[in-house]
Amino acid sequence: MGLAPDITELLARARGDLRMGVPVVLTGTEGAAVVLAAETLTADRLAAAKALGAAALAITGRRAETLKARAYDGDVARVRVPADADAAWVAGVADPAGDLRTPMKGPLVTDRDGTADLHRAAIALCKAARLLPAAVVVPLADTDLALREGLTAVPAADVSPEGLSPLHRLVAARVPLEAAERSRLHIFRPDDGAEEHYAIEIGDADRNKPVLCRLHSACFTGDLLGSLKCDCGPQLQGALAQMGSEGEGILLYLNQEGRGIGLANKMRAYSLQDQGFDTVEANHRLGFEDDERDFRIGAALLREMGFAKVRLMTNNPAKVERLESCGIEVVERVPLKVGETRFNHHYLQTKARKSGHLL
Repeated sequence: MGLAPDITELLARARGDLRMGVPVVLTGTEGAAVVLAAETLTADRLAAAKALGAAALAITGRRAETLKARAYDGDVARVRVPADADAAWVAGVADPAGDLRTPMKGPLVTDRDGTADLHRAAIALCKAARLLPAAVVVPLADTDLALREGLTAVPAADVSPEGLSPLHRLVAARVPLEAAERSRLHIFRPDDGAEEHYAIEIGDADRNKPVLCRLHSACFTGDLLGSLKCDCGPQLQGALAQMGSEGEGILLYLNQEGRGIGLANKMRAYSLQDQGFDTVEANHRLGFEDDERDFRIGAALLREMGFAKVRLMTNNPAKVERLESCGIEVVERVPLKVGETRFNHHYLQTKARKSGHLL
């Protein structure tokens, strides 16, 4: 390997560029396109992009459903950007914050001819960057643009969510906890420069037996601030307490805030809930699925630590199924029913009614 960045490093660079508002170039069998994240779009860069050709705003099928726009590609809609459209128009289509004030966004004309591979990859990159899942995409006739302008260029095929970056254990150290003095904290870092993930090991569990395990998604508001809007903080403490009581266990603390959409988008969802939408409806209006988490990360950490069988602490049967589909045997589902308040009662009922949680 020489000094040039490999594809993993290029993808990390592309995510960072989009977060800063810098365009990237995606290449594919049907050609190439310049991509700008809708969330970080500026007027100057939109004008420069539109000068290159006909622009389309790629949004997810979920967001298109909210806007009553036709998604001919199923999971993706390619909305034509009008010639006189400005950055505010793009923001209005991509971000549901103003939907109730200005519900009429259109008429929105969507493309049905050609492929949506580059548009789909553009949305995947925005999601990976924890941005709103929407991007301006402009086909390129000038294949040298990326090199001439110093833009990061990556093949659309390599943006596929099918791949999982290898995770490596960096270090582990003893960290006595209130719930269990015999505990160690393991730090794992992925090759692709994304968020680190953590494993809290209580006691010294036998690797040949099913271990009491909790896959806990990071929740800044619940875990750190004591938010009453969710049950995450009590679940975290309750799981550690039960592991401490049994003398062993593994709690995986996965940095997949807001079911994988990131803290900023989670707050956007909260804002929509303040307008009267439930948690699932809010995610859909933003353009996300109900749950965007990648449970392969948890499975990879368990395998790295030598575990193949778990007693999984969860109220979500889908989590059991998804972990098992990743090759980890779940021999028992251990309920974890704590933390219901008058502030999160409706939220928990929505999870039970729409997501199948057993509460």
